[in-house]
Amino acid sequence: MDATTDKDPLVQEQIYKALCELGESEPEEILNACDEYLRQHDKLAYPHRVIILKAMETVVKNNIALLDKSTAKEVIRDWQQAASNVLVAVGQRFINKVMEEVLSKFQPGILPHYFVVQTFANLSVSNGE
Repeated sequence: MDATTDKDPLVQEQIYKALCELGESEPEEILNACDEYLRQHDKLAYPHRVIILKAMETVVKNNIALLDKSTAKEVIRDWQQAASNVLVAVGQRFINKVMEEVLSKFQPGILPHYFVVQTFANLSVSNGE
């Protein structure tokens, strides 16, 4: 997974495809490995983090019926937290665009998802002066 930091988009795409292919035969193992890698590399640049998150999303979507319930629940929580963190980091430079996207998730009469509220709060904290 360290190759995700390669600047060449073709290499990045190959890493994404390799993770997805490995995820077809061992979805839980790949999801756990991606999760562990992201935890160990919390300073990983966000474009590279996104590659791993996208691969995790694809593995989950393609293998949802095969996943153990506890694994799926843990992966979804971790994936949502990582995605929230990406939005907060991007928001430090492009706050208006990120806020527009986050606010679009607030629908009248519908309680927003926990991570939408958390992302909104973290954007406020990271951009407060």
